[in-house]
Amino acid sequence: MNSDWSRQLALILLSAALIALQLILMQILSITQWHHFAYLVISTALLGFGASGTLLALTRSWCLRHSTLLLPLLLATCAASMAMLGWLTQGLLKGFDSHLLFLDGWQVIRLFAVILCFLLPFLLGAAAIGLLFMLHIKRIGSLYFANLLGSGLGGICGLALLWLLPPQQLPPLVAVAPLLASALLLPKNAPRCRLALLFCAMVTVVTFLFPAPLAISQYKDIRRTLNLPEAHIQFRRAGPYGLVETVSAPALRFAPGLSLNYPGRIPTVDMLFNNGDQLGAILPQAPDDASHLLEFTSSALPFAITTPRRVLILHSGTGTEVGLALAQGAEQVTAVEPHSAMLELLRENYDGTLDYLFDNPAVTLSNRESRNFLAGTKEEFDLILLPTLGAFGGTLGLFALQQQHSLTLEGLTAAWQRLRPDGLLCVNSWIDFPPRTPLRLAASIGKFLEEQGINDPTAHVAAVRSWGTISFCVKRSPLTAGDSERIRDFCRRRLFDPLLLPGTEQREMPRFNTSDDTDFLPLLAQALSADRDGLIRNYPFNLEPTSDNRPFFSQFLRWQHLPQLAELFGARSLPFLELGFLLVLLTFLLLSGAAAILILLPLLKLGRHHGRRGRTLLYFGGLGCGFMLVEISLIHSFTLYLGHPVYAAAAIISIVLLLSGIGSYLSTRLNASPMLISTISTTVAGLLLLYSVALAPLLQRTISLPLPGRSALALVLLTPLALAMGFPFPLGLKRLSRQNDAAVPWAWGINGSFSVVSTVLAAILAVQLGFSALLGIAAAAYLIAAAAQRE
Repeated sequence: MNSDWSRQLALILLSAALIALQLILMQILSITQWHHFAYLVISTALLGFGASGTLLALTRSWCLRHSTLLLPLLLATCAASMAMLGWLTQGLLKGFDSHLLFLDGWQVIRLFAVILCFLLPFLLGAAAIGLLFMLHIKRIGSLYFANLLGSGLGGICGLALLWLLPPQQLPPLVAVAPLLASALLLPKNAPRCRLALLFCAMVTVVTFLFPAPLAISQYKDIRRTLNLPEAHIQFRRAGPYGLVETVSAPALRFAPGLSLNYPGRIPTVDMLFNNGDQLGAILPQAPDDASHLLEFTSSALPFAITTPRRVLILHSGTGTEVGLALAQGAEQVTAVEPHSAMLELLRENYDGTLDYLFDNPAVTLSNRESRNFLAGTKEEFDLILLPTLGAFGGTLGLFALQQQHSLTLEGLTAAWQRLRPDGLLCVNSWIDFPPRTPLRLAASIGKFLEEQGINDPTAHVAAVRSWGTISFCVKRSPLTAGDSERIRDFCRRRLFDPLLLPGTEQREMPRFNTSDDTDFLPLLAQALSADRDGLIRNYPFNLEPTSDNRPFFSQFLRWQHLPQLAELFGARSLPFLELGFLLVLLTFLLLSGAAAILILLPLLKLGRHHGRRGRTLLYFGGLGCGFMLVEISLIHSFTLYLGHPVYAAAAIISIVLLLSGIGSYLSTRLNASPMLISTISTTVAGLLLLYSVALAPLLQRTISLPLPGRSALALVLLTPLALAMGFPFPLGLKRLSRQNDAAVPWAWGINGSFSVVSTVLAAILAVQLGFSALLGIAAAAYLIAAAAQRE
């Protein structure tokens, strides 16, 4: 008979492995495909938690009779399926075309097969957890504590593992944990079970030593770059922010919107990629007697207006704009870049090429998140450069769920407050079609300036267009006649066009870079003007300026205008305009349908009218939905507060799970009465309503504290809510087991199904309503759970 400590240790190991595997698979799929595709596949695969409850409910008697052998076998096969994921899925992903997902049935079949492969380890692992809960329901408080403790540790371990090895080797490494768990629960007299465990261990070792190569999508930037003659990966560094790689090729050039009268030879460069997406070129500093390459791009606009002494560059990337600022006479440049693995790779392998970035006393390099840096610094700057938006040829909406806090109204205000009286705030954007990014950017600038008390934004804004890019400069004081003349001269010399400029006549604008879209210039001017609300209301894409509550700058889809877009561009073209958010919607629909089937299927055995099925569904569904909405909302709030998004998100997840686990452990001392359960659930709802009102202002007031102070305050704020959230689930299961033991696995499945569906629902709600709405909706879910427990 297994002891309590061996069961709890096995549960900790398994739970940690499942959470770590989620992080690793998200990373692998972000490398090989796209973030939104990873979101779809992993969210759907996690439905294995719900499916495990359905499976256990339908086979409860058989599982209980054979539990002694079944538990270690579930754990061992879970480990083997984790280890084999690479070889099972990468062949299916080779040649997969996510852009044709809405058009080609074969791509749907491939996707379904990939999802089934990813679902298997989560199904097996969740079945083992559910079976342990069924067997030892009287100890559910301590077991749920072990489950949450392991999950919290798994988030930390998964993050750490991403530093150590290439991501394709990590699933077999993580599989060691369920193998150890299987060994802990292995009965003494079970030779066949030992052979199965040995076989699964051999599979794990072989797949670790010989991992499957990653099948990179043909649409990834790095895949296209590697198609160049003699192209090869020069250096590689793995980390939580992604897989950083540099590519060398004799034909590899860097000319971002370069002026057509550039007199020099376009240099050969190494290109840097993160998860297969291009981040920038590794550009050496130009000799003293030569012009910097970027001087012949629209990004040189601010240096045509003035010679800034102190420059701040947010998300500085490979440092190309640092080189431009130094070449233009800047005395002090502060470069802020949160991607530590990228900086380490560049420092170790390109220190000679980028000596102006790493070995220059005039350059200060800060490895922090941009908004976090702005909140903590007291310096003022002559020029602040924001990160470049979009990509050459457009992004197909693939960044629709990317949170871009530097471009929210609050982010623009934070940068504005760090400018000197005549300082400039500048941002570059690639031109997309239909036009979206430049128009939203102009609307954001116009609204943000009005919020600063500037009644005529046009007097402070200049915009210049090259053949592929638009650069905006916003001056804290009004642009002078001299500023306007210098901008015109810059445009004449570089063959660019002034789009927004005080005193500019219409005939000056479409001179060098004309377009068939004659409406673009009037729309751009309207977006900046006081009449922008009419444009925002009637334009087929969403141009509303973003906020910290809804920081999705690249999300342009408007549901009410889908028929208009289909008429303009054709229904088959819609996925190519806004693929990202459409994939999220598809994920939600698939999960909702599958969850409904998994929840209803056990009723065939349990009986639709037997017992308190409706109350069970509402209670455990409310808990699953509420817990996930709270977790995602808190991750958003504290990520911006603590900085370093990847580490902050992992820390918040781990803290919430660990504190909830402590709450679960404390629940073992309580009697699971309906009144107590209802009161605790109502208390959680009350705390959530309080947090929805008070949390954001409190974080805003204290964001300038040092990191240790912010971290301590975050822990204090999270403790009461997270502790309280650990009570309802184990108390509810304990009470349900006294009423109807057979319904326990069904409740486990309901909770898992609602949790997974709510993960995707949270993304949709955040885009449509904002993150602040998540806590209110979570409070409603806990109130529904509380009502379901009342007699």
